Amino acid sequence: MSYNSNNVEPEYKDEGQILKPSTTEHPLYVKIVDACKTVYDPEIPVNIYDLGLIYDISVSDKHVDIMMTLTSPNCPVADTLPKNVKENIEKIKDVSSAEVKLTWNP
Repeated sequence: MSYNSNNVEPEYKDEGQILKPSTTEHPLYVKIVDACKTVYDPEIPVNIYDLGLIYDISVSDKHVDIMMTLTSPNCPVADTLPKNVKENIEKIKDVSSAEVKLTWNP
C-alpha cells in the first residue's frame, strides 16, 4: 500500500497482492454485503459471500464494482449467478449501477 501525493489516502499498488482491498469504509458497503448474502450457490446451502466467492467490493459514487469467482469453471449457474449479484446490488437505494466481473485467480 502506498500513499497519494498528499500522503493522506491510501492508493492501491500491486505489492504482491492479488486484489486490492475492498472499500469497507463506504456507507453502502454493509448493504452491498447483505445483498451478496442473499445469493446462494444452488449446489451448496451457503451464500456466496460466506463461501468466499466475493473477492472485492469497490464503490465509487453510486457505482459498485464486484470481483468474484465461482465454485468451479464448469459451474452450471455461471451465467445466472453474476447476474443475480448485479441485480440484487442495483436494488439498493443510492446505487445507480453495478458491474460484476469473474476471475479464476486464485
